[in-house]
Amino acid sequence: MNHPGNRLGLLFAVLGAVGFSFKAILIKLAYPYGVDAVTLLALRMGMALPFFIALGWLDSRRRQPLPLTGRDLGLMLALGFSGYYLASYLDFLGLQYISAGLERLILFAYPTLVVVFSAIFLGKRITRRAVGCIVLCYAGIALALAHDLTIAGTARDVWIGGSLVFASAVSYALYLMGNGQAVGRLGAARVTAWASTAACLLCLIQFVATRPLGMLVQPAPVLLLAAAMAIFSTVLPVWLVSEAMRRLGAGPVSLIGTLGPVVTLFLGWLILAEPLGLFQLLGGSLVVAGVVLVGKRG
Repeated sequence: MNHPGNRLGLLFAVLGAVGFSFKAILIKLAYPYGVDAVTLLALRMGMALPFFIALGWLDSRRRQPLPLTGRDLGLMLALGFSGYYLASYLDFLGLQYISAGLERLILFAYPTLVVVFSAIFLGKRITRRAVGCIVLCYAGIALALAHDLTIAGTARDVWIGGSLVFASAVSYALYLMGNGQAVGRLGAARVTAWASTAACLLCLIQFVATRPLGMLVQPAPVLLLAAAMAIFSTVLPVWLVSEAMRRLGAGPVSLIGTLGPVVTLFLGWLILAEPLGLFQLLGGSLVVAGVVLVGKRG
């Protein structure tokens, strides 16, 4: 880890994890201004769209890959719908009801869902250790839910928000299953660029179909928060994690990504004044432990 490239990869992985974790905080800061989930998501993805198009163009210039077939375009649309559009939309909706810390803990259970879906759809065996890891994760989420139920305005809000965010994790897990096969054939940068572009367009189409265009005119703080979300919690983390994986490999980067829930819990307490209780700390520890163990081989 003393090689300069490794140190840079470590820095990129940490910054990427922090950037992704900060998204929930920015969303929660925007909601008090009266903006709704569809409008905020459209602002975020609309601002991120030029960057993803540029990423795809630069990748095509650098590698000069074969043109995308109709099947490839359909796959990109499906990945964009599941991984970036639907998962993001459900996550934004859920954050209207629950704390940023609980949102990140529930969302972070997606690796366990990948294990379960791989068994259901691909016939892969679930080991006893994997079952133990899954139990750890969901015990942690249960503890965090218990914490939020004691401080929330209504239990109904916690259950609605938790269900929406869990559905987001399911959507993202399905995306990861398809993404693995697409990346092997088309390349990571290409898949990320065009699947993200498809998701941005879907978010904008949803906004145009359901909201008047005048709703894009929002108070300056909302526009600034949406811009921060687009750059620091969408585009930059995607690039940072991709570069970290190129330097360190997927395993170490996934391990560093477990910082996410811890960072969100801390930032929620520091910036949003969200209560940080023993149940939430214990729950967060169990979720992180479960994900780390489920990601290990052997």
